[in-house]
Amino acid sequence: MKRKTATETAESMAKRQRDISVSEFFLKNRHLLGFDSPRKAIMTAVKEAVDNSLDACEEAGILPEISVELRQTAEGRFVVTVQDNGPGIVRAQVPKVFAKLLYGSKFHRLRMSRGQQGIGISAAGMYGQLTTGAATIILSKTRNSPRAHRIAVQIDTRANKPAVLSDEEVDWRPEFPAEGPGQVPATSAHGTQVVIEMTAQYVRGRLSVDEYLKQCAVANPHLRLHFRTRLLKKEKNTEPVLEEGPWLTYSRAVKTLPPPVAAIQPHPHGVELGVLMQMLKDSSARTLKGALQEDFSRVSARVALEICEKAGLNPKANPTRVAHQEIEALYQAIQDTKLMRPPLDCLAPIGEEQIMAGLKKEFPADFYAAVTRAPEVYRGNPFLVEAGVAYAKPGQNSELGAEDPVRLMRCANRAPLLYMGGACAMTEAMENVNWKAYGLPQPKGGLPVGPAVFFVHIASVWVPFTSESKEAIAHYPEILRELTFALQEIGRQLSVFLSRRRRQAEADRKRSYIEKYIPHLALGLQDILALNDKQKTKIEHDLERMLERTHLEA
Repeated sequence: MKRKTATETAESMAKRQRDISVSEFFLKNRHLLGFDSPRKAIMTAVKEAVDNSLDACEEAGILPEISVELRQTAEGRFVVTVQDNGPGIVRAQVPKVFAKLLYGSKFHRLRMSRGQQGIGISAAGMYGQLTTGAATIILSKTRNSPRAHRIAVQIDTRANKPAVLSDEEVDWRPEFPAEGPGQVPATSAHGTQVVIEMTAQYVRGRLSVDEYLKQCAVANPHLRLHFRTRLLKKEKNTEPVLEEGPWLTYSRAVKTLPPPVAAIQPHPHGVELGVLMQMLKDSSARTLKGALQEDFSRVSARVALEICEKAGLNPKANPTRVAHQEIEALYQAIQDTKLMRPPLDCLAPIGEEQIMAGLKKEFPADFYAAVTRAPEVYRGNPFLVEAGVAYAKPGQNSELGAEDPVRLMRCANRAPLLYMGGACAMTEAMENVNWKAYGLPQPKGGLPVGPAVFFVHIASVWVPFTSESKEAIAHYPEILRELTFALQEIGRQLSVFLSRRRRQAEADRKRSYIEKYIPHLALGLQDILALNDKQKTKIEHDLERMLERTHLEA
């Protein structure tokens, strides 16, 4: 008997429809946030916690010190602990920061920072909750508080709000490992610690926690970073034993903080029509002219009047009551008006000296160079590009093989990007440069080959990531152009060094060849001129001195 399928009606379909929270959405789509595999999940969790710690320390004017510990509790299960010496978090904010998606202070500010969306650390806690059922544990102590708060939270995914499971005051201060033998552990009067238990896989290699932390130390030379693992080791016919690895410390290369950055208003040329409509609706200014001046950057009274005149609008009109067609005219007038570029005090580049300091600390090499480009603009957002290179002698650095593709370190706002390299504008720019012109072999459509590591960094008030997981940079023409210019400038410096090295090698080869025949030449002169052995030896020494002098002059 053929089974009949029930026919749906509009009323029956309506009964099943309901809204979903952002937490519910990302719970089912956690791959969008970088939690698509156990191996990647542990790296993403560490990254989000470290990024938050660095941002907090820098905003508070504190030289950052961070410790990261991975403790294995069972097969495929880890406890991730990240601790910093930052300003701490006031008790009332802790649940929202760690257990509510799209909550934070950075989304609505146009200033350079690592976190932008208010998703990362709460998403890591949500992943831990999903895979182990465990709560996120936060210890936080502020400078003015005599005791710390220890709070356990989970996310109510249906409502996207925090559920506080426990809340108590404890005696706690952040403690960090001694930097070297004979030194004592350091303590701080303030800081934060976050503990997340999750299903994860820890593997060393290029796409690992180890690699992220190493690159983080290069991109943030003012950071002191500690890392250790505590892994279960199972011998035959015995219970697994927790093997505690030593602390690995990345020391500071510099002791100065990045310069403070200011928040800026949106630039008119970067605002789309729908955003403009909303901004005018929400404006607190009394006049349209005032709204243009107060709510946007680089709009003076004269320019505001010019825009209103081009749009055919009354500058004294109430901005909240401007009609749709009038806003369209205003938008077009803005596009047709020449404006100054956005202010640049919202950016804090790493700087050429600090890039080289970071590279020298982690990559022993023969040649270093770095360049910081002048700021440019995409979609009204200021950005700048930096690049650096470390080039080693073949065999000098075991991490840099002479026959291997060069290592490419990608960073955005001082945060390393490990995954999705093939989809990133930085990789495209690197592959599109003709490196053969600068002395490096390069297969068609690929990275150059050689014992080198290239460091590329973009700083912006709003980094155009291709996804919520913040792993690749979008291919804006303005960004690609600046990336290409920066890499070409680095390439020219590297080319000079490689040319000099090749000339030196050729001179050394010729010298070696001549040196081999000096004894034979002296012997021939001895026979021709009937010289004694003492005179022959003197001729040999004279010829060697002449060769050395010629070599030095060359």
